Amino acid sequence: MKNLKFLTLLFLVSVFTLTSCQDEIDSENGNNPNTNSSTSPTASNLERSSMHDGSFDDFLDGTSCSSILFPFTATINDTQVTLISESDYSLVLDILGEFIADDDSIEFQFPITVKTSNYTEVVVTNQAEFDAIVDACETAEENAKDAISCLDIDFPITILTYNLNVEQTGSVVFESEQALYSYMSNLEDDQLFAINYPITATLKGDSNTVIEISSDLDLQSQISDCLDYEAMEDEAEDNAEALENILVDTTFKVESFISSGVELANDYVEYTIDFGNDLACTAENIVNSTIADIEGTYEVTSQTEVYLTLSFSSYANFQLFNNSWEVTSYSENSISLKSTTNAAVTLVLTQI
Repeated sequence: MKNLKFLTLLFLVSVFTLTSCQDEIDSENGNNPNTNSSTSPTASNLERSSMHDGSFDDFLDGTSCSSILFPFTATINDTQVTLISESDYSLVLDILGEFIADDDSIEFQFPITVKTSNYTEVVVTNQAEFDAIVDACETAEENAKDAISCLDIDFPITILTYNLNVEQTGSVVFESEQALYSYMSNLEDDQLFAINYPITATLKGDSNTVIEISSDLDLQSQISDCLDYEAMEDEAEDNAEALENILVDTTFKVESFISSGVELANDYVEYTIDFGNDLACTAENIVNSTIADIEGTYEVTSQTEVYLTLSFSSYANFQLFNNSWEVTSYSENSISLKSTTNAAVTLVLTQI
């Protein structure tokens, strides 16, 4: 009887051990919750995240789907510039930023060579060919097939490969975006894959935050969040441009200035503020012409909000405006501001 009990116990232990080993093998060989096909959302996320991101020179070509390769020559607002490296971008930005509400023009000296989102280098011989590239990018953006630029996967990463029976057939290590893009864009219908998690990625922005991603669902969530944030940045950039157009060559008065709970608008009732096209602003006393104008500068910037920075060099009352102000609302007639360092300090300018 003791031998029977022992044999029974030994059999059960063997069964449990075999089952445990089989579970481990199955997990490694294909029962992976993150197994994907070429048409899966994860395949799209990997392909779009690994495309060539041409957004860094959008101020030149106006399209994020391609970038212009050096050297090339362009005429910027009637000034011819030859660029041989990224350090020459500042030459273009200085010309474009000289005035903020003018009609900037950029004319390329063809032929130029561009790198497209699939890493192909294309020689563009005329404006019509270049316009076709821009139009194709707009179509890709409308259909969510353009590059995801807000998240950079950190390399290397490993992809596990499977057959249609969900049996693991191997693994591939990728060291670069281009290698990953080539693999994902050429994935066959009978090939399955899974990302070997965890992986890390860098969220592009001011902080360049590094995050750990543990699953396909997590990857999708991080991409959705960063695309939403990017959309907020784009909207703020559009609003900043609209605000600049309202400010330029327009005269305002101080409608309200509240500091420490006190309304100080009466201190400015004799003054108007004129915003120039060259980022200079001038406060003028319209009651007493013998009082010298008060010179200052301004700048409109954006992140996910719009900011107006004011800086006056003299006259204590106007130096109180020297601040970075968050634009809480604006229209053609009125601009409401809130101090970024003290939310209780507010300023309202109305157009005359």
